[in-house]
Amino acid sequence: MNLNRFCYFLLGLSALGSAFLPHPLVMWFLLTNALTLAVYGADKLAARKTWRRVPESTLLIFGLVGGWPGAILGQQVFRHKTQKQPFRTYFFISVMMNVVVLVGLYRFLPY
Repeated sequence: MNLNRFCYFLLGLSALGSAFLPHPLVMWFLLTNALTLAVYGADKLAARKTWRRVPESTLLIFGLVGGWPGAILGQQVFRHKTQKQPFRTYFFISVMMNVVVLVGLYRFLPY
Protein backbone atom coordinates (compact mmCIF):
# COMPACT_ATOMS: atom_id res chain seq x y z
CA MET A 1 0.00 0.00 0.00
CA ASN A 2 1.53 3.33 -0.95
CA LEU A 3 1.77 6.23 1.45
CA ASN A 4 -0.84 8.37 -0.30
CA ARG A 5 -3.56 5.71 -0.07
CA PHE A 6 -2.60 5.02 3.53
CA CYS A 7 -3.05 8.73 4.38
CA TYR A 8 -6.54 8.75 2.86
CA PHE A 9 -7.35 5.49 4.65
CA LEU A 10 -6.39 7.11 7.97
CA LEU A 11 -8.46 10.18 7.11
CA GLY A 12 -11.45 7.93 6.45
CA LEU A 13 -10.90 6.16 9.75
CA SER A 14 -10.84 9.48 11.59
CA ALA A 15 -14.12 10.45 9.89
CA LEU A 16 -15.69 7.15 10.86
CA GLY A 17 -14.31 7.32 14.39
CA SER A 18 -15.49 10.86 14.97
CA ALA A 19 -19.03 9.90 13.93
CA PHE A 20 -19.28 7.54 16.91
CA LEU A 21 -17.81 9.90 19.50
CA PRO A 22 -19.59 12.67 21.39
CA HIS A 23 -19.43 16.04 19.60
CA PRO A 24 -18.51 14.58 16.21
CA LEU A 25 -17.50 17.89 14.59
CA VAL A 26 -15.10 18.75 17.41
CA MET A 27 -13.70 15.23 17.39
CA TRP A 28 -13.29 15.39 13.60
CA PHE A 29 -11.15 18.51 13.91
CA LEU A 30 -9.07 17.07 16.75
CA LEU A 31 -8.44 13.79 14.95
CA THR A 32 -7.79 15.48 11.60
CA ASN A 33 -5.32 17.93 13.09
CA ALA A 34 -3.42 15.20 14.92
CA LEU A 35 -3.34 13.13 11.74
CA THR A 36 -2.21 16.11 9.65
CA LEU A 37 0.63 16.81 12.08
CA ALA A 38 1.71 13.16 11.84
CA VAL A 39 1.53 13.20 8.02
CA TYR A 40 3.72 16.32 7.86
CA GLY A 41 6.22 14.59 10.14
CA ALA A 42 6.16 11.44 8.03
CA ASP A 43 6.64 13.46 4.85
CA LYS A 44 9.60 15.32 6.35
CA LEU A 45 11.16 11.99 7.38
CA ALA A 46 10.57 10.63 3.87
CA ALA A 47 12.21 13.74 2.41
CA ARG A 48 15.30 13.26 4.58
CA LYS A 49 15.59 9.56 3.81
CA THR A 50 14.76 10.01 0.08
CA TRP A 51 11.80 7.66 0.43
CA ARG A 52 8.53 7.97 -1.44
CA ARG A 53 6.82 11.22 -0.43
CA VAL A 54 3.28 12.29 0.34
CA PRO A 55 1.99 14.31 -2.65
CA GLU A 56 1.44 18.01 -2.08
CA SER A 57 -2.17 17.62 -3.19
CA THR A 58 -2.75 15.24 -0.27
CA LEU A 59 -1.19 17.71 2.17
CA LEU A 60 -3.44 20.44 0.78
CA ILE A 61 -6.56 18.27 1.07
CA PHE A 62 -5.75 17.51 4.69
CA GLY A 63 -5.62 21.25 5.32
CA LEU A 64 -8.79 21.85 3.35
CA VAL A 65 -10.87 19.36 5.35
CA GLY A 66 -9.98 21.00 8.64
CA GLY A 67 -6.44 19.96 9.44
CA TRP A 68 -4.86 23.34 8.70
CA PRO A 69 -3.97 24.16 12.35
CA GLY A 70 -2.11 20.83 12.52
CA ALA A 71 -0.51 21.62 9.17
CA ILE A 72 0.71 25.01 10.38
CA LEU A 73 2.08 23.38 13.52
CA GLY A 74 3.72 20.65 11.44
CA GLN A 75 5.29 23.22 9.13
CA GLN A 76 6.83 25.00 12.09
CA VAL A 77 7.84 21.98 14.17
CA PHE A 78 9.33 19.99 11.31
CA ARG A 79 10.45 23.02 9.24
CA HIS A 80 8.65 21.44 6.32
CA LYS A 81 7.03 23.19 3.34
CA THR A 82 7.88 26.62 4.74
CA GLN A 83 9.86 27.95 1.77
CA LYS A 84 8.12 26.49 -1.27
CA GLN A 85 6.09 29.45 -2.52
CA PRO A 86 3.51 27.76 -4.80
CA PHE A 87 2.61 25.34 -2.01
CA ARG A 88 2.29 28.13 0.54
CA THR A 89 -0.05 30.06 -1.78
CA TYR A 90 -2.28 27.04 -2.37
CA PHE A 91 -2.17 26.21 1.33
CA PHE A 92 -3.33 29.72 2.24
CA ILE A 93 -6.18 29.44 -0.27
CA SER A 94 -7.23 26.08 1.23
CA VAL A 95 -7.20 27.59 4.74
CA MET A 96 -9.38 30.48 3.62
CA MET A 97 -11.81 28.10 1.90
CA ASN A 98 -12.10 26.03 5.08
CA VAL A 99 -12.70 29.12 7.22
CA VAL A 100 -15.39 30.41 4.84
CA VAL A 101 -17.18 27.04 4.93
CA LEU A 102 -16.99 26.92 8.73
CA VAL A 103 -18.37 30.44 9.07
CA GLY A 104 -21.15 29.56 6.64
CA LEU A 105 -22.01 26.41 8.58
CA TYR A 106 -21.99 28.29 11.87
CA ARG A 107 -24.12 31.09 10.50
CA PHE A 108 -26.73 29.13 8.55
CA LEU A 109 -27.10 25.79 10.31
CA PRO A 110 -29.25 25.72 13.44
CA TYR A 111 -27.63 24.07 16.45
